[in-house]
Amino acid sequence: MIHKEMIAMLLAGGQGSRLGVLTSDVAKPAVSFGGKYRIIDFPLSNCINSGIDTVGVLTQYQPLVLNSHIGIGIPWDLDRNNGGVAILPPYEKSDASEWYSGTANAIYQNMKYMEAYNPEYVLILSGDHIYKMDYEAMLDFHKQNNADVTIAAMPVPIEEASRFGIVITDEEKRILEFEEKPENPRSNLASMGIYIFSFKALKESLIAMKDQSNCDFGKHIIPYCHEKQERLFAYEYNDYWKDVGTLGSYWEANMELIDLIPEFNLYEEYWKIYTKQTIIEPQYIAESANVERSIIGAGDQIYGQVSNSVLSAGVVIEEGAVVKDSIIMKNTHIKKDAYIEKAIIAEDCTIGEETQIGVGQEAPSQLNASIYAFGLATIGAKSVIPPKVKIGKNTAIKGETTEADYPGAELPSGGYIIKAGDES
Repeated sequence: MIHKEMIAMLLAGGQGSRLGVLTSDVAKPAVSFGGKYRIIDFPLSNCINSGIDTVGVLTQYQPLVLNSHIGIGIPWDLDRNNGGVAILPPYEKSDASEWYSGTANAIYQNMKYMEAYNPEYVLILSGDHIYKMDYEAMLDFHKQNNADVTIAAMPVPIEEASRFGIVITDEEKRILEFEEKPENPRSNLASMGIYIFSFKALKESLIAMKDQSNCDFGKHIIPYCHEKQERLFAYEYNDYWKDVGTLGSYWEANMELIDLIPEFNLYEEYWKIYTKQTIIEPQYIAESANVERSIIGAGDQIYGQVSNSVLSAGVVIEEGAVVKDSIIMKNTHIKKDAYIEKAIIAEDCTIGEETQIGVGQEAPSQLNASIYAFGLATIGAKSVIPPKVKIGKNTAIKGETTEADYPGAELPSGGYIIKAGDES
């Protein structure tokens, strides 16, 4: 029988609705990041760098891009006969197709997958955070404390603590209490949604809570284990970790990569981030081009100006075009004399000549003021923007738009255009 000391279960089914049109066709873990990667590359690379060679990736929402990105796991050295990476969509049961409802329910539905490896420990991860972490060090901590459950936790500013699951520990880091999003937090140690369970404890708690609707780790499984007097410990993590769940935090995390001394370093020798790289042509920067402080992807052709921006592979910036403080994803084409400032433009878009994006005074979004904020203009994948239009801030566009969609050749700040069939 196969036996693995620890396997990882990576939850990658999230829609990431706070990323608006960026996730209307793609699961949040598959959203591109840093010009070259997708968000899921970070936990996957952490696994292989930590010596974990068996990873189940649980998908659900819009899994196509994610599935083809992961494939059989070659870039992460996870193409193995014994273990490797497996994509685990929800099962279709004969009586009714049963979607995953809640994080713990998703793991429960894959009990047979886990049992096949007869692991001593199971690492539960989320597919939508940007960080580097040695899970082996966390496992050593788990073993030293003879723990049933170890929760990775990091100190957060106390005023932000009510957004997280908060742990209260003794000096040994044993968890005395666990509060999910408390109104008046009594500690600033926040759960990162990264757990190591001894398999026995995990199995027992999942079976006990299996009828709970939307069964979730933070709300149900952890409190259940705690009530049973099991040994719960907090493993404190003090390095870079970012939940890129909002357009603002996503934009910020990308911009931090181009700081003079980046807070998050993608260039470390000993802890590489691996990804699937399809475009292998070199980039071309023309004589007419001017590029400052930016990440430029493979196969990019730059004839205009790019500053303080992150460009994925296959992007074309024509002569006279200006791109500032923006994220431009794969294979997007920006035509002559266009001007783009503080925008997020998804994959396969075309921006017409002399079009201006991200200009004018800020105004709140009429589509969703909590999502389309931060002064950003956000354009979803495969969108077409006609020439000579002006697009303001806190705007959202998705689909093939024409001059007729822009009265007075303008989409003012706070406005949006979502074409039929592209609702998100």
